[in-house]
Order: sequence, then structure tokens, then C-alpha cells
Amino acid sequence: MLKKFTAELVGTAVLVLFGCGAAVLGGFDHVGQLGIALAFGFAIIAMAYGIGPVSGCHVNPAVSLGAFVAGRISAKDMLVYWVAQFIGAVIGAAILGLIAKTGFANLGQNGFDAGSPGGYGLHAALIFEIVATAIFVIAILGVTGAKGHGAFAGVSIGITLAVIHIVGIQVTGVSVNPARSFGPALLAGGQALSQVWVFFVAPAIGAVIGAAFFRLKLLEPDA
Repeated sequence: MLKKFTAELVGTAVLVLFGCGAAVLGGFDHVGQLGIALAFGFAIIAMAYGIGPVSGCHVNPAVSLGAFVAGRISAKDMLVYWVAQFIGAVIGAAILGLIAKTGFANLGQNGFDAGSPGGYGLHAALIFEIVATAIFVIAILGVTGAKGHGAFAGVSIGITLAVIHIVGIQVTGVSVNPARSFGPALLAGGQALSQVWVFFVAPAIGAVIGAAFFRLKLLEPDA
């Protein structure tokens, strides 16, 4: 279990550092929305092959919740993964804050209304995060299932995350991952911390919805 804990901590730290780092250090002026989206996607692909054999590379409490609801992992494993993921996200955000010229003021935190890159409100944030997380969890559970695509799973998951970011960065900055939201929000404080509840609630609902399709055998392939 220590190996799984370590893998999830490292993987989540890398996701936050590279994904949020692309937004903070690269920004819309240099790498653009597409570049930021690809940074999140490529970070997931790298970690999928780096730590996937150890922990499955969830690096996301919503994914771990989805795996639990679908019957893929135990409640004990889910809780251990959650602790590792939240700690890893804080570490990743802290490293980014130590590098960035703006310090901890801007760590690529998620938000709505004034915290939304495109000025989108709470209702749009909730809808997007629920639907996008459900789609993300469906993609992950499908490609990692008994009849999944094996060696190509990491690529598929990374591309899915990148597409979600291409669509949703202007809405919330894209969370679909409570840990990814928590790390930057905790260190940035203020508005980000007051709004972080949305990025716990919405991804959790989305994860349960996505996983329910597998729990009910609606998306499980025939034996």
C-alpha cells in the first residue's frame, strides 16, 4: 500500500505542477489554451505509464470514487488514494508557487463568476464539471476494463483530459479533479478557497454518474 500511496502522491504532484504550470508559467499569451490543455493531457499520459503499473494512476479523487462505485477498488484503497492525491496536489502547487513570479497568488486555481477565465457563472460551472467528470470517468473505466485497450489506455485517457480542457478552460479553468483544485486553492486562498467546494461536489456527482453505468453493467462489454 505504501507503493500505491507514493505513486498517487507523485503522480498528482506532477499533474498539478505541469498542468497548472503551463497555465501560470506559459499562459494564454505564450502556450495558449490548446497548449495548457495538452500539458494536462500529456502529464496524465506520462504518469499513466510511469506509475500506472503501481497504482493504476488515478491521481484524482473523482476517479478513485468512480472506481470504488464501479467495484474496481475497495473503500480502504480509495481513502488511501484520496489522502495521497490531496497531499500530492498541495506539493505540486507549492513547487509551482516557489517558481512563479506571482508566487502563490496565481497557481492556476479553478473558479466561477469572477474566478472563471470566461466569466461563466455557478450554474455553468456545475453543469460542465458534472458532465465532464462523468465523461472522463466513463472513458477511464471503459479503457481500463477487462476488455479495454491495454497498452493504449494511457494515451486514450490523456487525450480525453486534453479535450475536456480544450472545451472547458474558459468555463472553470477545468477541474474534474478535487485534488487538482484543492492544492492551488489552499495556497492561493481568498476567492479560490471560498469557491473550491464546487470542485469537490460537482466532480463527485459526475464520478458517481459515470461509474453507475458500469456498476449497473450498462457499459460493461459482454463476457
